[in-house]
Amino acid sequence: MNDTFTTRTIDVTTGSDETVHDLTAACAGFLRDVARGRDGLLNVFTPHATAGLAVIETGAGSDDDLLDALRTLLPADDRWRHRHGSPGHGRDHVLPALVPPHATLPVIDGELALGTWQSIVLVDTNTDNPRRTVRLSFLG
Repeated sequence: MNDTFTTRTIDVTTGSDETVHDLTAACAGFLRDVARGRDGLLNVFTPHATAGLAVIETGAGSDDDLLDALRTLLPADDRWRHRHGSPGHGRDHVLPALVPPHATLPVIDGELALGTWQSIVLVDTNTDNPRRTVRLSFLG
C-alpha cells in the first residue's frame, strides 16, 4: 500500500471570549472524506502564535477547568514584556509553550483512535483574534 498525504484547512470562529473549541467532529469528518478505512496518523496544527491544541474531556467542566488553570498560570495582567493588544495579551504568546499548536493522533480503520471521553480542542485565550485556522493532515 502506498502512503498518501492529504491536507485541508478549516476556519474556526472563537469569538471575543477565551474558549476551548471542540474540533473532534471536524477531524472525524475530514477522516471520513480522506482516510477511507486506512490506518495512519492525523496531524492537527494551528498556525497562530497565541493558540494551542489539546486532547481533553469536554462537556463535564474540564474545558472550563483548563481555562481556569491557564488564568492561574498565565494571568492577564501587566507582568508581560509583550504588551501590544489587550491588557495582559503577552500571556497569550506564552500559551503555546504550555498548550502546543499541534497534536498527532492515531487513525485506525479510518477513524480517530481516541479514548472514550477524549476530544481534540483548540484552546484560544486571545480575545483580540476571533478567527483561527486549523490545518488537518492525514498520512496513511
